[in-house]
Amino acid sequence: MEINRIIDHTLLKQDASVEAIKKLCEEALEYKFASVCVNPGFVPLAAKMLKGSVVKVCTVVGFPLGATLPEAKAVEAKLAIEAGAQEVDMVINDSMAKEHDFDYIEKEVRCVKDACGDVLLKVILETCLLSDKEIEECCKASVRGGADFVKTSTGFSTGGATTHAVEIMRKAVGPNIGVKASGGIHNRAEADAMVKAGASRIGASCGVKIVKGE
Repeated sequence: MEINRIIDHTLLKQDASVEAIKKLCEEALEYKFASVCVNPGFVPLAAKMLKGSVVKVCTVVGFPLGATLPEAKAVEAKLAIEAGAQEVDMVINDSMAKEHDFDYIEKEVRCVKDACGDVLLKVILETCLLSDKEIEECCKASVRGGADFVKTSTGFSTGGATTHAVEIMRKAVGPNIGVKASGGIHNRAEADAMVKAGASRIGASCGVKIVKGE
């Protein structure tokens, strides 16, 4: 497996600079990562820099709390796609997950997927806040709502990806839905462990280090 081709090279910091985003895109082009993942405001810049390349432009909606209305997430996704986003990572409403209102999760995922159309939709669970059963049920609800991927974390909460969470997610969604491990993956050994647990995509700000084995 070519690890570079499953890495979403990520920069979602609140104070990310234009120069830092440009560097992110340049590195993604050099190492042929799967995508760059940036906040929506940087989608036009990333789309311009990556035009015609194998590297996709990924963005986030409802990020990082997931507490906005489903319709707002859908509009955010639609506008980002119009600006050049080719993949969308949405954050679910984890409060509703903790309430065990999995119908709400399904409906909000469907709302965003309808806005995305054929654009790949990854659904972010904040797995560090959820029980194993809640992770499982959120994954199943996401699939019912049309998710193409489920994802472990925003990287902005109390914890990131774990192999345990990835294993639960893979078992819940089966072999045909993607699982993205994201949050706190710093090196090749950690990335390989996530893949072994069932991840088919890695979200990391350390993509270059992972590829180079540093």
